Amino acid sequence: MTAKLFTPVELGGVTLPNRIVVSPMCQYAAVDGSAQPWHQVHYGMLSMSGAGLLCFEATHVEREGRITQGCLGLYSDENEAALKPIVEWIRGWMPGVKLGIQLGHAGRKASAQRPWKGGGPLTQGDAPDLPWTTFSASALAYDPAAKWHVPVPLDAVGLERVKRAFLSSVERSLRLGFDVIELHGAHGYGLHQFLSPLSNHRTDQYGGTMEKRRRFPLEVFEAARKLVPADKALGIRLSATDWVEGGLTIEDTIETAKQLKALGCDFVDVSSGGNSPAQKITVGPGYHVPFAARVRKEAGIKTWAVGVITEPEQAERIVASGEADCTAHARAFLLDPRWGWNAARALGVDTPPLPLPAARATTILPFKPQPVVQRAAE
Repeated sequence: MTAKLFTPVELGGVTLPNRIVVSPMCQYAAVDGSAQPWHQVHYGMLSMSGAGLLCFEATHVEREGRITQGCLGLYSDENEAALKPIVEWIRGWMPGVKLGIQLGHAGRKASAQRPWKGGGPLTQGDAPDLPWTTFSASALAYDPAAKWHVPVPLDAVGLERVKRAFLSSVERSLRLGFDVIELHGAHGYGLHQFLSPLSNHRTDQYGGTMEKRRRFPLEVFEAARKLVPADKALGIRLSATDWVEGGLTIEDTIETAKQLKALGCDFVDVSSGGNSPAQKITVGPGYHVPFAARVRKEAGIKTWAVGVITEPEQAERIVASGEADCTAHARAFLLDPRWGWNAARALGVDTPPLPLPAARATTILPFKPQPVVQRAAE
């Protein structure tokens, strides 16, 4: 039997062995942006999941751009040094897995509590040095009723600082050896705040019309594209719609995707929402898939579909029908760290490789696994 989900796909200069992506998932376990032992365990485990691409969580380009105190960063030498052994461990044990990283800036949604502490804005009661100053397109709080911080609008100097921070993190990502880089332009974070009329009330060249609101995100992407070589892949996550009247629409996003493609974008990871507490989202299995399908068809660019894609047969239908080129999964992998491997079994195809210490499980199961992987150093 064959399954489209387990066929290779090219993203720029990178060939994924299959079309399953471990979606970026914040772990809120870093210290001043630096990865901790939790990250070694978490990403080491997910490297053996059977997914063709393992994408590291939202990794922030400057300290002030972190969502929470526990968010990963790539803004310092210490951050880079902390990620290096994790990447090297995965390369040693699972050399066939491609690695991605999502780079972002939280903008006005920075300086927040971890989700299990409520996820609201940090206050001075949390610590003497909290909250920290946040920055955005305009001086508009995410949720005034919940007393979210009013951000400082980025002036010319601030815009250049944030752009350079993105580029510095791109350079660090390349030094670390990541295959795929995804800029975060969704979920109400910094670049999304420029795109959306709900959060961008500027009257200069970076606000007003949709074309002007695109300008800063496109400038950041274009500058990053110049740094990322042809044998890597560079894409972006976009919120297809704000789910609020007067906010971003799917038509806006399709046009943004067209302009990104012209700048050399290799893929769009299509999500939605996150920029307003007034959003009204109907959540259900594959609820972003129609957006990914329209972006793929109308912008002529490769897309990832994400959002409550939990069953192997569901993922297979999405890629086999041409609605998206890849399916990205988050909670499914938290619940089942071998989701991709078990998906191959469910679809009746050869399973992805496992390292030797784990491969013994295949000897008692009624299917033919692919050859196991031996650690490169052995």
